[in-house]
Amino acid sequence: MGGGGQQTESSEPAKGDRGGPGGGGGGRGGSAVYTWEEVQRHCHRGDQWLVIDRKVYNISQWAKRHPGGIRVISHFAGEDATEAFSAFHPDPHFVRKFLKPLLIGELATTEPSQDHGKNAALVQDFQALRDRVESEGLLRARPLFFSLYLGHILLLEALALGLLWVWGTSWSVTLLCSLMLATSQAQASWLQHDFGHLSVFKKSSWNHVLQKFVIGHLKGASANWWNHRHFQHHAKPNVFSKDPDVNSLHVFVLGDKQPVEYGVKKLKYMPYHHQHQYFFLIGPPLLIPVYFHIQILRTMFLRQDWVDLAWSMSFYLRFFCCYYPFFGFFGSVALISFVRFLESHWFVWVTQMNHLPMEMDHERHQDWLTMQLSATCNIEQSTFNDWFSGHLNFQIEHHLFPTMPRHNYHLVAPLVRTLCEKHGVPYQVKTLQKGITDVFRSLKKSGDLWLDAYLHK
Repeated sequence: MGGGGQQTESSEPAKGDRGGPGGGGGGRGGSAVYTWEEVQRHCHRGDQWLVIDRKVYNISQWAKRHPGGIRVISHFAGEDATEAFSAFHPDPHFVRKFLKPLLIGELATTEPSQDHGKNAALVQDFQALRDRVESEGLLRARPLFFSLYLGHILLLEALALGLLWVWGTSWSVTLLCSLMLATSQAQASWLQHDFGHLSVFKKSSWNHVLQKFVIGHLKGASANWWNHRHFQHHAKPNVFSKDPDVNSLHVFVLGDKQPVEYGVKKLKYMPYHHQHQYFFLIGPPLLIPVYFHIQILRTMFLRQDWVDLAWSMSFYLRFFCCYYPFFGFFGSVALISFVRFLESHWFVWVTQMNHLPMEMDHERHQDWLTMQLSATCNIEQSTFNDWFSGHLNFQIEHHLFPTMPRHNYHLVAPLVRTLCEKHGVPYQVKTLQKGITDVFRSLKKSGDLWLDAYLHK
């Protein structure tokens, strides 16, 4: 489970403590009171409690049915999940009806509202900012924006096919077709990301259907695979064993602490002091064409997710129907492989420049604002940067308000920066060039730390 919640001992069980392994479903009026120490004991697989707005819930059994996946909610076992609950759910009043049967009590009046010594003033100020964001309508989407965005993706697909119909399959035309398809694939990635965060429609079901269409039919991937992975990243960004995006499978060592840990233990799965060089060979070129493809297929079959599999297969059926007449079977396979190769470079650089050079650590139980700002940075705003990154150049604002439609990030950014300045929280903005070069520098620094620890500690 990745170390969720601090484990403590208590001389007496809490009043009404029914929290043994599996601990029931909650309920019984939720009349018991608990201390943070008692809540933090229940952070194990099969025995999980969490706190939302000072209410204590036993999610031990229900976590398996959590729509966002068992892992993301389990990452908050034994902790206060109030800020994450507000961030992830566009309609918290609707969600609370599912929490009612899980209620087992509340925090004792002598207990603070925040756990692990979090800055209460900062938490309250961020909640005030969130209230302002909601009151000013910054969580409401403009349908025309996303309609035009989908339209430009479909237009790129049509133009790529039209090129071949009109000018044939020469090398130059095929290359241009590949570039257009890679562009449409990258832009479809950003659009499905919007739907996955429920940031387009008020009705969650509409977002789910459109996400399956975009990531499934337009890209050939799985919505459930993406969501269960991506929500964990948002819940605990750059936290080892909780954020799957920093699980490098021993191929890389990341941050300042992991390299030293590997070096001290004399772990050498790869020549990590050269990772800033072999990253260019196995990172951007292979993430989507190899690693993601294997992971997606494995996940769909293991979970028997036949709906997502059908959506995915509809993409490949359409693709081969369109391109088989021009290139044949093996030529079409080569074409989609090359498109994935190009798209993978685009995806890796956009997603890594915001996170990889930032702090990485084990669980530190930080408040929402501090945790997100320590793991994210922004890239300067420009028309190109907005389009190229799908507005993920505003990574800070996106992480603080994941259900906010992307066209409003620039409106909330000055408010976030002001709040950060008030509380002394670093707010980093880089040029696109610096964001990319910092990925290289970060990998080299981590590799050097590993080598020093490996040789001398």
